[in-house]
Amino acid sequence: MPMKPASPLETLLTAYGGQDEMATKTQAAPKIDGEQAAAWRAFLRAHALMLRRIGEDLDEAGLPPFAWYDVLLVLHEAPEHHLQPSELADEVVLSRSGLSRMIDRIEEAGLVERRACPGDRRAVNVALTEQGEKMLDEMWCVYARGISDHFLPALGEEACTVRQAMESVAESVRRPSADEVAGSDGSPGG
Repeated sequence: MPMKPASPLETLLTAYGGQDEMATKTQAAPKIDGEQAAAWRAFLRAHALMLRRIGEDLDEAGLPPFAWYDVLLVLHEAPEHHLQPSELADEVVLSRSGLSRMIDRIEEAGLVERRACPGDRRAVNVALTEQGEKMLDEMWCVYARGISDHFLPALGEEACTVRQAMESVAESVRRPSADEVAGSDGSPGG
């Protein structure tokens, strides 16, 4: 009977003589059992497949790319429907350069506009346009159908528990913004 090829993890562990020896050669690795690792992989796979499916649904409906939805939603939820690019990048979890290129494309479509920041002529705000509000509504219809058809049935009665777990994960890895580090009065820690 032919042997099954070793997984990348098994290959790595063998190369280092096992998890304990590998840990001494790098840093002490936390113990993650097979079920925990499988849960992580299932989360990553489900996330990637859901985003792909909703993106395909948006494309089939002739709507903008999925990533635009997050930008439009964050601006919709922001006070006065605008944010500075750095604030927007923090909210949508994109690099500032990647977001800048995306904003260029969204602005060309008339869904957002750059406006001078009141009180600071050097700064600019990205603002949601009326056309952007309408597009957000159109995209939500397709997005909501994907959530309803593919995500919610798997949750059953556990939506609140899953939300709380994901919020806990997000908070544990979130880096404080420059404003949070500086403190409310603008001084470090202040």
